[in-house]
Amino acid sequence: MRLLKAAPVLIVLAVGTQAHVGSPDIYLDGKAGPYQLFVTVRPPMVIPGVAEIEVRCQTPGVREIRAVPLPLTGPGAKFAPIADTLKRSPQDAQFFTGSLWMMATGSWEVRLTADGASGRGVLSVPVPSAARATKKMQFGLGALLGLLGVFLIGGVVAMAGAAVREAKAAPGEIPNRDAKRGGRIAMSIALFIVVTSVWGANAWWNSEAAAYGNRVYKPLKLSAVLGPPDTLTLDLTDPGWLKPLPGRIALFTRKIDDFVPDHGHLMHLYAIRQPGLDVVYHLHPDLVEAGVFRLKLPAMRPGKYKLYADVVHATGFPETLVSSADIPALPGRPLAGDDASGSAKPWQESSARGTNFGLPDGYRMEWIRPAELHSKQAMLFRFRLTDAAGRAPRDMALYMGMLGHAAFVNTDGTVFAHVHPTGSVSMAAFMMAQQKNDSGMSEMDHSVRGDALPNEVSFPYGFPASGRYRVFVQMKHGTTVETGIFDAAVE
Repeated sequence: MRLLKAAPVLIVLAVGTQAHVGSPDIYLDGKAGPYQLFVTVRPPMVIPGVAEIEVRCQTPGVREIRAVPLPLTGPGAKFAPIADTLKRSPQDAQFFTGSLWMMATGSWEVRLTADGASGRGVLSVPVPSAARATKKMQFGLGALLGLLGVFLIGGVVAMAGAAVREAKAAPGEIPNRDAKRGGRIAMSIALFIVVTSVWGANAWWNSEAAAYGNRVYKPLKLSAVLGPPDTLTLDLTDPGWLKPLPGRIALFTRKIDDFVPDHGHLMHLYAIRQPGLDVVYHLHPDLVEAGVFRLKLPAMRPGKYKLYADVVHATGFPETLVSSADIPALPGRPLAGDDASGSAKPWQESSARGTNFGLPDGYRMEWIRPAELHSKQAMLFRFRLTDAAGRAPRDMALYMGMLGHAAFVNTDGTVFAHVHPTGSVSMAAFMMAQQKNDSGMSEMDHSVRGDALPNEVSFPYGFPASGRYRVFVQMKHGTTVETGIFDAAVE
């Protein structure tokens, strides 16, 4: 086992998410100047590591796309390295792919520059970079390396003995007693040296493993306490991620008092009742002191709720914190401001192929869904809101500055992603990235231009794995926030 630990070919892998729970890939639908681009970034499994990039050009005429990674904030954000040119697909002239090295933990951006018939445009994609976990070596590879290690040690010891016992003997001469004794001494010394080297390598490996383990992403811990009068208190604590080991310097730090507004709120809290995922609340607690959020709960249906809290640090690094709370029957307050709720049958009783959802006020929400859904497939999820007569509402309104919000949740709780019409990136980080581009902030939400708002919204996303999902979609007309609930079976 020491040999296996010391083997330099032991590969440490990471699985993971980024800000969202269990949803590692990043999707963004935005404009690089005159060009509409649908971008997918698959973050690296380790840090340093290679991020895979796919770009679908939805505007014709793009000849070349270049990509470069650089820190989202700090001094390094001003000094971009030489950009790499993405490769155009020989089968599809509108599809480009490439890869980039992400060299450190923290908030990064992938800056894309598109050149074509309509000129030049720039689009930046925020990418939170962090290793998420480690994976042990496969048993077969470990067994093979162990056998090779034993063979290597035996060979070194045998050669040391032969060098003393037989190397100076004439051809055909049988080693005498002194030569044999010297060979045994040499073999003992060689064995001691090899074992000592393996022990030292094992100590070095354990030190490096501890250093790497300290870099494996650990989200802020979230504890929820319900107290009178119907007030939910959320305490955030740092479990010690990226605290430097003795003699080492942390290149990226995290705080619990540096949050920035995202859609006008420091925290977006989704409370989803378990196990049926039949009731959802989208709420916005207030920061009352460093690391403490508080919220007077609205009237809620009783049950056990899983809590997903989205926050964004001043560095642009987003996090989704997870907890749970048992909520009794509460008189509570009415929903106010940007708070919203919705309910449906438990997912166990619902069809996974439904396309229409009836809303309490007679309105309907429709999912314009494809025939099949596959994991790891980037696509636009389109939804349409109509009134009781089947017409587009005349009073469509923006919900927190967007045409809509969506939450994609796996029924087993392993996936949660809060997605906007722009994509799965946090809008606060996206705004930080776009401010540095020539295109400015006017491209933040291309879907809301014009005098009349459309009654249709699309969300760029891709299911990270197969399984059963529930999708919560929120759109607004007048002062009413509607919540449509849809189910999907992903192959």
